[in-house]
Amino acid sequence: MLINDDKYIRIIESIKKEISNAQYKATLSVNRELIMLYHTIGSIINQNKSWGNKFIENLANDIKLEYPNSKGYSVRNLKYMAKFAAEYPDIEFVQTVSAQIPWSHNCAIMDKVKDFESRKWYINKVIENGWSHSVLIHQIESGLYERQAIAEKISNFENRLPAPQSELALQTMKDPYIFDFVPFKEDMLERDIEQALVKDITSLLLELGTGFAFLGNQYHINVGGDDFYIDLLFYNINLRSYIVIELKTGDFRPEYAGQLNFYLSAVDGILKKDTDNPSIGLLLCKSKNNLVAEYSLKDMSKPIGISEYKITKSLPEEFEKQLPSVDDIQKRIKK
Repeated sequence: MLINDDKYIRIIESIKKEISNAQYKATLSVNRELIMLYHTIGSIINQNKSWGNKFIENLANDIKLEYPNSKGYSVRNLKYMAKFAAEYPDIEFVQTVSAQIPWSHNCAIMDKVKDFESRKWYINKVIENGWSHSVLIHQIESGLYERQAIAEKISNFENRLPAPQSELALQTMKDPYIFDFVPFKEDMLERDIEQALVKDITSLLLELGTGFAFLGNQYHINVGGDDFYIDLLFYNINLRSYIVIELKTGDFRPEYAGQLNFYLSAVDGILKKDTDNPSIGLLLCKSKNNLVAEYSLKDMSKPIGISEYKITKSLPEEFEKQLPSVDDIQKRIKK
């Protein structure tokens, strides 16, 4: 017989949480031991690298003979271990940072990221966000470190938000945003881009970052009997703020910031609860003059960030020019 009692339910939830925490710690512990083992093996290989590639080939064969059911000791993986040990000689860094993520993630970062600081940043982001291997690859290939960690970001967050929230909001912001999942068309309108973003909301949320919940596009608000429509409205659970996003297909203009400032005032007045932090605006333009953008935000009362966005063509322009057009192909077929 099931017990339908609030106290019992709370007890069960508490036990479930403890089990989940223990399972996570056990998984993390196993992973840490594996990473440390790979680092040790890699160090031994490096100490005997004068023997050449034959040493690694023989080692792989001998391990397979001794442990036929063990995986992860191929020639390729042993070379990764040697590279891992050579490029991360600081054992404390390996124990406290690298060992917190799966081996496949470590290999991907070694392959695709050359600078130590950016490697460390990606490792910490994997720990923070729980990225899968494919998501990690996507973030690296889209240049997330350059767009988020070291980009010159234009905002007034520091002056319009309290210290902890302003820093977190700035860390969340990117410049540019990459909407490579949006089908490219010449002379796209804001509504075309917006609809494409909403159509693939999973990719949009991945690009925006963690904590974003989608509330709607062309979100209707009524102010004094007049109707207004916000391009994209989100709520960020980490920032505990509504996020208002406005899309512009051309260059940034100062009046865009004024429009967004008005939308933020309306959202704060109509939607924001006492427990919410001030709403944040993000203006996404095809291009911007940084100095003009900075001056435009100087006296705005609401927290606003301004970034560019990129929509990647299916083919680079230089390749596109070399290919025949549809008309050319049709003419050749007729001939």
